[in-house]
Amino acid sequence: MLSSERKLDASKFTLNLVLSFFSRVETKISVVLAINTAMLAVLTANLPSPEQFQIRMSIGILAGLLIARSYWYLFRASFPILEGGSTSLIYFREIAQRKENVFLSEFSEQTEEDQINDILRQVYRNSEILTQKFDYLKKAFVAMLWAIVPWVTTLAFFVARNSGTTHQLVK
Repeated sequence: MLSSERKLDASKFTLNLVLSFFSRVETKISVVLAINTAMLAVLTANLPSPEQFQIRMSIGILAGLLIARSYWYLFRASFPILEGGSTSLIYFREIAQRKENVFLSEFSEQTEEDQINDILRQVYRNSEILTQKFDYLKKAFVAMLWAIVPWVTTLAFFVARNSGTTHQLVK
């Protein structure tokens, strides 16, 4: 069995390890957000005038809906549900709900075992939040990937119409 000191060190290490994954998911969220925005910008920039619009170009609606779905998942990944940790002396939201002197008093009165358990509860809760973020990021990425085919098809129709191309594939 580990000593209290080793348990404390191990729990702090585990918390830091879990926290290190948050920056990874945030970076990926930014990349998918940038790609979605670029896809919409390119479509919008190539949108033909209303009199040049053809019914087959409506496939762009599907691309737009899939990109919108991806945005929704990115929003959910960026703002996960943060409830929990109601007795924590580590979780920032719970600390902020206390008066400063109450927090200082409670923190200084905790035992080493209390601190270890609080850290481990934080590891657990952060793992739940991180799982939500990664799951929503995956859904956003999949929606973005599904949007690619209708996006490329629509873009080909738009560009062909705007440039007067007469190729049979996009005519």
